[in-house]
Amino acid sequence: MVSDMVVCRFVHFCAVLLIFGISAFRPLLLAVQPSLEIDRRLHRFCRALAWLALASGLAWLLLTTHSMAGSWSETLDPNTLWLVLGSTFFGQVWAGHLLFNLLLLFALYATSRFKAPWAFSGLLLATLAPVGHGAMLDGWQGQLLMLNQLIHLVCVGAWIGGLSGLLLLLSRPKGRSVDQVLRRFSNLGFVLVAGIIVTGLINTRVLTGALWPTPLFEGFALILLVKVTLVGVMLLLALFNLLMSRAGRFAVLRNSVALEWLFGLMAVAAVSLLGTLPPLIIR
Repeated sequence: MVSDMVVCRFVHFCAVLLIFGISAFRPLLLAVQPSLEIDRRLHRFCRALAWLALASGLAWLLLTTHSMAGSWSETLDPNTLWLVLGSTFFGQVWAGHLLFNLLLLFALYATSRFKAPWAFSGLLLATLAPVGHGAMLDGWQGQLLMLNQLIHLVCVGAWIGGLSGLLLLLSRPKGRSVDQVLRRFSNLGFVLVAGIIVTGLINTRVLTGALWPTPLFEGFALILLVKVTLVGVMLLLALFNLLMSRAGRFAVLRNSVALEWLFGLMAVAAVSLLGTLPPLIIR
C-alpha cells in the first residue's frame, strides 16, 4: 500500500507542479514573444495534466480512506468517503483541492486559447501545502510550516514547469529567438533556487529538530540526501545551460534542459517518498 501511495503522490505532485509552473512561465517569460503555436501546445498539455491531477487526486483520496477503513468494501462505501471528507483535516483540505481541480478543468475547456490559469493552478498548489508533514504541527507553528511548504512548492513548480516551457520553446520552428527568454529564466532561476534551499532547510530543521537528520544513510535522512543531491545536479546543469545559451549551442542546450527536467522529476519522486516516511525527530 505504501508503494501505491508513493506512486500516486508522485504522479499528482508532478501534474500539479507542472500546471502551476507552465501557468507562471507563459506570462512571465513568453509575454515578450507571444506565439499561437506555443499557446496551443501549452493548452493541450495543461488539459492533459489537469485530467491526470484529477485522477491521481481521487486515487489519493481512496488510498488514504483505505488506510483508515482497513478494507476496500468500506473504502468504497459513500458513507465512509463522506465521513473522511467531512470529519478529517485531510478530507476537508482534499475536498477543496478536488474542487479547485474541477474548476481548473472547466477554465481550460471554457476557451480554445491558452490563458494562464493562475488562480486555479495556484489554489490547487496551495492546497497541497497542508498535506503530509505540513500538518504535523498545531497552532501558529503549524501555519508557518504550511506557509513555508507553500513557498517551497511554488519555487519547485515554477522551476520544473519553466523547464517544460523552455523545452517547448527550444523545439520551436527555426528563426525564433530564445535569447531573451533564456536570460529572464536564468535570472528568475537564481531566486527560485535560493527559495528552494532556504525553505528546504527550514522544513528539515522544524521536522527533525536538527539542520540535518541522523543517521545519515537510513530512512528519512537517506531519501532527503538523495533529493538534495538531485537538486545539486540540477543547479550544475542550470549553470551549464547558461553557458550553452551564451555560446549559441542550442542543440546541446535542448538536451541539457531535458536532462535537468528529468532530474527535477526524480527529485519530486524523492519528495513523494519522503512524505510517507516519519522524520527522525531529535530532542
